Amino acid sequence: MQTIQPDASVKKLLRIQRNTDQHWVGDGFPVRTLFAYSDLGPMISPFLLFDYAGPMEFPPTEQRRGVGEHPHRGFETVTIVYSGEVEHRDSSGAGGKIGPGDVQWMTAASGLVHEEFHSKDFSQHGGVLEMVQLWVNLPAKDKMSSPHYQSILDSQIPAINLPEDQGRVRVIAGEFEGTAGPARTFTPINVWDLHLTNKQPLDLAVPDGHNTLLAVLKGSVHVNGSETLGTAEVGLFARSGDHI
Repeated sequence: MQTIQPDASVKKLLRIQRNTDQHWVGDGFPVRTLFAYSDLGPMISPFLLFDYAGPMEFPPTEQRRGVGEHPHRGFETVTIVYSGEVEHRDSSGAGGKIGPGDVQWMTAASGLVHEEFHSKDFSQHGGVLEMVQLWVNLPAKDKMSSPHYQSILDSQIPAINLPEDQGRVRVIAGEFEGTAGPARTFTPINVWDLHLTNKQPLDLAVPDGHNTLLAVLKGSVHVNGSETLGTAEVGLFARSGDHI
């Protein structure tokens, strides 16, 4: 009998995170926390938290829905909107509005106070809100740097078409197959937004030695021929290996 050894360069799937509990952030964001540093610690560094808000239908209203002023310090928040529109304002004087496909990258650093609300137009017309927010820890040497804000529009994010009509990858930060994302980061991280369209096998090259997480927001993904990640689930992979 011949024994076939597993490919040593494939990142091993260590665990699947599931969280069906939803809580409200303010009155505008119905959130499931898909992973958090409090549960996984250094295994996800430099990431701290990943929240998935929605999808939820909001009726038209004149009310201002969202979350009021609250402080952040020592890390960054990365908000990606898939449906709906969100407005942001912070104590540094920065702010803006982001809609489908847009990204808000806020560096709290030495500290700021900010607020997030549904935009006036989205509130008045109603609709489906769906978004995610990723928290990224800052290196100790950068925690007291000046706060700043990056507003990254969908049109500024390069999208790489995958072979055989498998879908596309939006490169928000880091790089994918030689294409760099627009976000400026303090640590060498990749943030990719994958849209897969068929069941063809996909070999995804990822950096060896990096903590790697894969979050599924819709549908399911069969990983490494052995496990399936479903909607609102996150796969945590081993550091060693250079593809999934």
